[in-house]
Amino acid sequence: MLMAPTLASFALRFGPPEYTALLLMGLFVLAYMSGGSMLKTLAMAVLGLLLGMIGIDVMSGYTRFSFDIVELGDGVGIVPVAVGLFGISEILLTAGQVDPPKVQQPTLRQLVPTKADLKLSVGPIMRGSLLGFMIGIIPGSAHIISSFVSYGIERRLSKHPERFGNGAIEGVAGPESANNAAATGAFVPMLALGIPTGPVTAVMLAAIMVHGILPGPMLIQQQPDLFWGFVASMYVGNVVLLVLNLPMVGLFVNLLRIPYAYLYPCILAFCILGCYSVSNSTMDVWIMLVMGGVGYGLRKFGFDLAPVALGLVLGPMLELSLRQSLAMSGGDYAIFVQRPIAVTMLILGLILLGLALKPLVFKDKDWRSNVGLDKTID
Repeated sequence: MLMAPTLASFALRFGPPEYTALLLMGLFVLAYMSGGSMLKTLAMAVLGLLLGMIGIDVMSGYTRFSFDIVELGDGVGIVPVAVGLFGISEILLTAGQVDPPKVQQPTLRQLVPTKADLKLSVGPIMRGSLLGFMIGIIPGSAHIISSFVSYGIERRLSKHPERFGNGAIEGVAGPESANNAAATGAFVPMLALGIPTGPVTAVMLAAIMVHGILPGPMLIQQQPDLFWGFVASMYVGNVVLLVLNLPMVGLFVNLLRIPYAYLYPCILAFCILGCYSVSNSTMDVWIMLVMGGVGYGLRKFGFDLAPVALGLVLGPMLELSLRQSLAMSGGDYAIFVQRPIAVTMLILGLILLGLALKPLVFKDKDWRSNVGLDKTID
């Protein structure tokens, strides 16, 4: 009962300076936790930030980098970029192999987690849940950060990080737990402060207000049935999801047995339909195809694509919060060191950045050089 009001009072302390420091710290965490080249990671993050600047400027109303293409006025969406980078590029990369991968034919028993898998997953699930929830309760934060940071943390803590990217169950359990926890934590600012953190919570907030219910700090005391009904619905939803998915495991297994010559065209068709259906725009389809080619080239040169998607998500938020902070202070950058939460996160971010730059000076001191991850520096 007391947890939500406490988190609400903590969230009230977050303003544009705190958002700016938080987003910068997210980029620094990504740079430090990356298993590849730190310089390449930062370069991909900058590329994502540049893509996030395309479109209409929220504060001035001017259109930037759209090349007179009306559809780019809304900016570059995360869906076509993510589908192109991770979907289309994977198809091109796999289809271009000399020896195509063999068709998988697993049995249902092979897909059931073993005791060893469950043992390896306990720690990542707990850490990912805590991390995701803490990120989710911060109004306006990018919940996608939780998945990337959780993956980096698990690889950093693992005794065998070279397994990541080759089927390590910790790399799935942690980020998925963080992602789910962030979605759940988003209900705290929505119910306690009346602040939506995304499209889903915005729609739910509108539905609540239509029925004459005013979200805020007094909601838990005045209407506890509604609040605890939300909590109970989350448990019920997970149970229903489990009941629906278990009978379909056999169908999912059979999908793995489809030859890749037939599977790739189907995946490509679904990617095109999915991107087009988001906003009914052919421009999204072209963006997806272009980013697929770009992603294929970047992966050929050993670049990590995750920072591009993260930078695209954080770019507009980082720019807006930075400009709002400077507007509040009249252009004085000292506002970031005058607020305790902001300066704390900036110090943590600078420490992580310093640790990430350490291999450039002490090439034998990088933690990644001792765990089977080559090309840690350029």
